[in-house]
Formats: sequence, structure tokens, C-alpha cells
Amino acid sequence: MSTLPQHTLDEVEEVFRTFLKERGQRQTPERFAVLEEIYATPDHVDADDLYIRLKQEGTRVSRATVYNTLELLMKCDLVVRHQFGESQARYERAYSYWQHDHLICMDCNELFEFCDPRLQSVQEMVAEIYDFEIDCHSLNMYGRCQRENCPNWPEAEEAEAAEA
Repeated sequence: MSTLPQHTLDEVEEVFRTFLKERGQRQTPERFAVLEEIYATPDHVDADDLYIRLKQEGTRVSRATVYNTLELLMKCDLVVRHQFGESQARYERAYSYWQHDHLICMDCNELFEFCDPRLQSVQEMVAEIYDFEIDCHSLNMYGRCQRENCPNWPEAEEAEAAEA
């Protein structure tokens, strides 16, 4: 189920349709299924998870089609790829999506999004100092979350060791 208004999904599909048409690429149902699944997902998703979700929904799609479609979606700025220090890239929707940054727990790989307007001010200041036009930025901060339910939180590890 999509968390986006239908008109936004319609706009995204039209952008993709135009992109494919301009490049003489086929507009296949499988490509649009990949697009719709990403836009129905508020989280970051890796290509294999996306493939599995589509298969579970009964979509006839190959792993290669998922990867190739993700490349096309990135080229037309509908999807952005992140490499969070893991071996696999994760993807998220990019159309009409607010600029945000990431905190990544190095123990449990939990990903937290945040938006701080002060970073926009820093970006503007840096652009002015260096006479540089910034289109976008990416900020990933790595550390260790302090959530008690983190499976790798030190106290959780100590409790498991005491139970053994």
C-alpha cells in the first residue's frame, strides 16, 4: 500500500514514462512494478529485498530487471542509491522527497533519518565561501545507537552472556 497520494505516484509514473520514451526504452509492466514498489515503501530497500517483495506479490520479474530498472530510475532522478558501509546498496524514492540525512548504527545497522535546518544554513554558507552552486548533499553519520532494544547494545550482550 502506497504512503503517497495517488497524484504523486501518477506524476512519478509520467516522469518515468517520458524518460523511457525519450531514450527509446520499453515501458514494461515489470519496470513500473519496480517503480511502484519503491514508492510504496517509506524505508530504504536493497535490490534483493525489492525483488523478493515483488515475487511475493506475484509480479513476474527477474533479478536483472530489478537491478536494471533501479539504474534507469536513478538516471531520471526518481530514486537515489545509498551505500551505508554495508556490502549492499540501499535505495529510496527521490521525487518530491525532503532533503534529509542519516544516522547509521554500526552494531545493528539500524538507519535513522533526520532533518536539521541548520545544515541547510551551513550548506548555504559553504556555497557562498567557495563560490559553488550546490545541487544536493549527502550526510551519513556512523556510530552506535543507545536504544535498549538494539540487539548489539552492550547491556543486551552482557545480559545474554550472563544467561548462558
